[in-house]
Amino acid sequence: MDNKRRSFPFYLYITLLSVALVIIVGQVLRAFGDALPGLTEFALLVAAAAVVAALVSRRIVAPLVQLAREAEAVRRFDFSDHPVVRSQVREIDELGSAFDLMRDAVRRFLKINRRIATETDFAAMRPWLLDKLVDIASARGGVLYLVDDSGEALRAAALDLEGGRAKDAPELPLLQPEAMPQLLERARQAMRPVTGHLQAEELRALGLDPGLASVAMLALPLRDRSEQLLGMLVLFKEGVIDATTEGFIEAVAASAATALETQALLAQQKALVEATIHMVANAIDAKSPYTGGHCSRVPELTFMLAQAACDATDGPFADFHLNTEQWEALRIAGWLHDCGKVITPEYVVDKATKLETVYNRLHEVRTRFEVLKRDADITYWRGCAEGGDEPTLRAQRDAEQAALDADFAFVAECNIGGEYLDEVRRQRLHLIAQRRWMRTLDDRLGLSRDELARRAGSGPDLPVEECLLMDKPEHRIPRTDAERIPEDNRWGFRMDVPELLYNHGELHNLGISRGTLTAEERYKINQHMVHTISMLGELPLPRHLRRVPEIAGGHHEKLDGTGYPRRLDRSQLAIEARMMAIADIFEALTAADRPYKPGKTLSEALSIMAKMCNEQHIDRELFELFLRSGILFDYAHRFLRPEQVDAVCIESYL
Repeated sequence: MDNKRRSFPFYLYITLLSVALVIIVGQVLRAFGDALPGLTEFALLVAAAAVVAALVSRRIVAPLVQLAREAEAVRRFDFSDHPVVRSQVREIDELGSAFDLMRDAVRRFLKINRRIATETDFAAMRPWLLDKLVDIASARGGVLYLVDDSGEALRAAALDLEGGRAKDAPELPLLQPEAMPQLLERARQAMRPVTGHLQAEELRALGLDPGLASVAMLALPLRDRSEQLLGMLVLFKEGVIDATTEGFIEAVAASAATALETQALLAQQKALVEATIHMVANAIDAKSPYTGGHCSRVPELTFMLAQAACDATDGPFADFHLNTEQWEALRIAGWLHDCGKVITPEYVVDKATKLETVYNRLHEVRTRFEVLKRDADITYWRGCAEGGDEPTLRAQRDAEQAALDADFAFVAECNIGGEYLDEVRRQRLHLIAQRRWMRTLDDRLGLSRDELARRAGSGPDLPVEECLLMDKPEHRIPRTDAERIPEDNRWGFRMDVPELLYNHGELHNLGISRGTLTAEERYKINQHMVHTISMLGELPLPRHLRRVPEIAGGHHEKLDGTGYPRRLDRSQLAIEARMMAIADIFEALTAADRPYKPGKTLSEALSIMAKMCNEQHIDRELFELFLRSGILFDYAHRFLRPEQVDAVCIESYL
């Protein structure tokens, strides 16, 4: 209220006006009393009183009507500036001033609360909040402390003692409970605001100006909903911090404490996600070191490509950008893009030869060849013992063993899977398989329950002749219903599921045309995308991370809709998923740590990827960005072996 404004108490105002009314009416009656009858005198008296009362009421009611309008505006949450309601009546004038102060306080409170509620970077908000609280209290300065990880010590988070903008994370001493000044310790223990003065040596121990010993201090604990200490607000003010200001600061501090607790929960949530990422990555790495390397290199290359797209100022990516939340989603999707591989059997992922399961079954085949070579020796010695021609028998034995050596070398070569197996080589493989060897031991002894269940009947009588290479019924592992994908699955998976779970037939595996994987094993590896999407889809991800399964689950799709696991086309694929597809393919082609193939050179990898662009498998615009931005060589120098980095002409692949 303006102290220079002269106003009167309401009762005095009414008294003076009433006296004036009586005097005026009396003078009127004295002047005209002899000329007017009694009734007329009374009417004039009432009329004069009514006029005066109307004037008085108007003078009193007008500010009250204005205050009613102001109250209605507040009810509508309209806290914009309005003229202060003034009145000659002291009570109404004070009410108008108080109303204006209330509106200003609520407006400031809501503004601060809005910033607290919407700010996602609490570290950036801390100095701003301290500035506002110092301003509200008309304080000389203040310090915002937060508890450290131990939950006991206080660490300075913001400092404002210079009358300007607050400093974020100032270098002040860490306050342990035993080293706190008495006032701060009392506030921490009682969880209530504490006022008083700090001594110069106490201020010096806090790393603050000892000159503040002459000013009042307010220590306000910040509490969470469980009444646990989150931090402490310390304000320094000349004079006394009145109760109204203290209450306002306490209300704002309570909102700040709620925001602080929310930020802590968000930080813990992010830490949980980070820990989950590292847990899965470590599990994959422990299970298969090369797969772990793949799961770390693909994100790096994806992020490099995304950053190049964000940096583009012209071309198809001139308008592309990722905000903080989108970067977080991409980062999580990148690190977890192959998390489903934790379910894929290691012997399938790392299958380096055609006969490999848990071990390389070529050793069994070699033993059979050794048996046949031993049989040739036995035939030779038996013939000699029976009086046969030794040179002839020796020549037959040597020829038989040489043929067995050659046949085994061929089978071993087929087992590696390095060359394409054409029909001529496949026919020779079948001829070798027709060789017979004698088995005298029961092959049902020492088997597990599941192995026995796959063997129908009691088996042939022993001894029995068997083919050197066989596809036995027990090699066919049936697929259970749990391993099938329903057509109406909620994820939209569309994959051709083989009839069998596995087919370990020896001829079936050795007859693989290219590579080392059967159709069943190829599906088992591709199925990691089914598990990746399902696992990520089951996570209760916050709203800004709900695209993580979509991004992570799309890097094996193709632009023409022939990829897996959902056969999405270009229009259905997020651009981040198309980026990850390029990163995944390039890493897979150039990786030198695979047990089943050597890493390709840059020129070889780019030639393959250029062909994939022509076949509408990968995004041409992103591939060109990958080449033109220099990412190719940055990645190569970081992750490829020197002999892989050969000379390439970028223009030849565009």
